[in-house]
This record gives sequence, structure tokens and C-alpha cells, in this order.
Amino acid sequence: MKDFLRKNGILLLIIALLLSILIGVGSAFLGGNADPLSNVANTVTAPVRGAIAAVADWAEGVYAYVFHYGELQEELDSLRKQVAELEDAVRQGQEASRENEQLRSLLDLQEKRRDFVFESAKVTARSTYNWESFLSLSKGSSAGIEVGDCVITETGVLVGVVSQVGYNWSSVSTIINTDTEMGGIVSRTYSAGVLEGDFALMTQGKMKLNYLPEGAQLVSGDEVVTSGKGDVFPSGLVVGQVEGVFTDPSGQSRYAVVAPLAKLDSLIEVFVIKDFTIVE
Repeated sequence: MKDFLRKNGILLLIIALLLSILIGVGSAFLGGNADPLSNVANTVTAPVRGAIAAVADWAEGVYAYVFHYGELQEELDSLRKQVAELEDAVRQGQEASRENEQLRSLLDLQEKRRDFVFESAKVTARSTYNWESFLSLSKGSSAGIEVGDCVITETGVLVGVVSQVGYNWSSVSTIINTDTEMGGIVSRTYSAGVLEGDFALMTQGKMKLNYLPEGAQLVSGDEVVTSGKGDVFPSGLVVGQVEGVFTDPSGQSRYAVVAPLAKLDSLIEVFVIKDFTIVE
């Protein structure tokens, strides 16, 4: 039997294959169930057909993306342009609001101090180091600005004093600079002293009110204004607030540390007092 199978195995295999094909054909014609060979073929080819379908879907997606890419890019560019325009409109609105608020404050100041002659100027540069604090302005002698003129904000807060003047520029020594020296007075108690810049305090953005009277009772938060003593600077300009009162190392006099109200590091526009009425 083994010899028979060995000699005729291939022939028997061919016969079995032909019988399977005949059974499949017969089943197809007779409307029966799928034959085993068809099942095998379908089982083997099903993953291949699935992969082909997946590749076809991917290719269709890529085609759609490429086809619509230009359209999507144009739409994105349009949206970016709209966002930029909206941001610009917001900036303009904020600037207009700031200018309106500044104008209202300046009108209030002009109503209170009709004797002031102002000249507005833009802050073009600032130099604040451990040893000096200066602002550069966009106007100079051609606008009537002179050395010694006081510089203030639109609300009347003292910024500093003009120290140098060119034809179309000027330099302002801010109130915390070490060369500052002017009369100051505490609004609540009328205690008078001398406003001075201090090297150590300048790094903190502060200054001194020196030579206070012996019995002066100052508290934190007291407002300090210019006294106008000496008729060099206008009186009543707000300088800052008292942070504390101390006795100097010699023990001979007392002084107050004053925090200026002017935001020296963020000023955009200032006002130079070119003329004022001296109060007798």
C-alpha cells in the first residue's frame, strides 16, 4: 500500500483537486453552499482585499486634502488678516481712550492752575542707572523750553527738572536724581523740608524730604508737594508719599523717605511748565 501511494501520490492529489473543482462547480450550478475550496480562497484573499480597500480610502483622503489645500490656505490667510485688523482696532481704541483720559486730566489741571503755560513733549529715551536718572524729550528751545523748567504729568505730578536743552530736544533730571534740591511740604501737617535725591535711595526709586522740624508728626501715606520756596519752582506740585521717618546718623536732624507718584519707567508723554505765576 505504501509503495502504491509513493508511486501514485501525485496522481491521486491531482484527481482529488479535480474532484474538488467539480464539486464547487456543481454547487454553484445547484445553488448550494460555497465549496471548501472557495472558502479557503476567500479566507486567504480577504485580508488582501481589506488592505487594498484601506489604501484606496487613504489615497482618496490625500487627494481630497491636496485638492482643497489651496482653498484652506486662502481661508486661513483671510482669517489671520481679520485677526490682525481687529487687534489693530483694539490698540487704536486703547490709545484713543488713554489720550481722552489724559486730556480730561490736563483740562482739570489747567482749570486749577490757570497760571501754568504748558508745552507737551514725548519721552523719546530714558536712562535709569544706579547713579543717574534722566529722560530725553522730543522738544527743546524751538518750543520755548529752558533749563530749570519743571516737568509734570497730565495730573500735575512732578517728574523732574529740565537740565539740558537743544534745538529740538531736551534732557530731564528726574526727581530721584542726586542733583535734585527743592522745597517740599507735607500737605496734612504743613511740615516743611528740603526734597533731595539720595544715592542709596535712588536705586529704590525714592528720595528724601530732609531737615524736618523737630516736632513734625508724619505718618506713612502723607502727601508731599513742592513748597515753591525760592520762587524757582511752582508750588503745590504733587511729588509723592511718605513711606517712613528716620533720624540721620549724626542724630542732628530727621528726614522722611518719599516714594514719588510719577511712574518714571513708563512715561510716554509729559508736560513742561514754561511759565507760572509766582505766589507771594
